[in-house]
Amino acid sequence: MPRDYAALPKHQVRRRDRAVEDDAWIRAMLHRVPIGALATMHNGQPFINSNLFVYDEEEHCIYMHTARVGRTQANVEREKAVCFSISEMGRLLPAEEALHFSVEYAGVTIFGTATIIRERKEAAYALQRLLDKYAPHLKPGRDYRPVVDEELERTTVYRIDIEAWSGKKKQVEPDFPGAYRYEDYYPEKPSL
Repeated sequence: MPRDYAALPKHQVRRRDRAVEDDAWIRAMLHRVPIGALATMHNGQPFINSNLFVYDEEEHCIYMHTARVGRTQANVEREKAVCFSISEMGRLLPAEEALHFSVEYAGVTIFGTATIIRERKEAAYALQRLLDKYAPHLKPGRDYRPVVDEELERTTVYRIDIEAWSGKKKQVEPDFPGAYRYEDYYPEKPSL
C-alpha cells in the first residue's frame, strides 16, 4: 500500500537519508543564505514572494519586509499560516541515463505564522537586524542615518514565528565522475 504523505507531519522529510535534524546546521544556513521565499495563501491560491530576510535566534523567528501595501501584506492579513524556504545548489551530477541525473543541494523549510509588526520599536529593531545582516561593515550613526519613523511609514515589516522546520541536503564524494557547477557553463549572470 502506498504511503499517505499528506498524513505525515508537515516538516517530515520524505527521504530520511537526506534529512538534516541538526538544529545548529539549520541555524547556520538561515544566517548564511541571502534570499528566502515566503509562501502565503489567498482564497486557495498560493503566492510566493522572494525577499531578503534575517533569522533572529533569540526570538526564533524570521524578519522580513515589503512595500507598505501589496499582495504579501493582504495575504498575511487574511491568513497567518505561512511556509518559508531557503536553498543552495551544489554541483550537478551527470549519469549515463537521464533519469539518474541529480544535483547536490541544501535547503531549509520553515512552517509558522506571520504577523505584521505594528509596534514601531520592534519594526525598527527588525529593519536594523536586516541592515546588520546585509551591510555588516556599515554602522548606523557612523555610515548612515538610523531608521526613522518616516521610513517605518513606508514599509511593512513581518515576523514569522517558527513552529517547525526541516533541513535537507544531498552531498556526494568530491571525486564524483563528471560533477560540475552550473556557473561553469553559465558564467555570465544576467544584469538586474
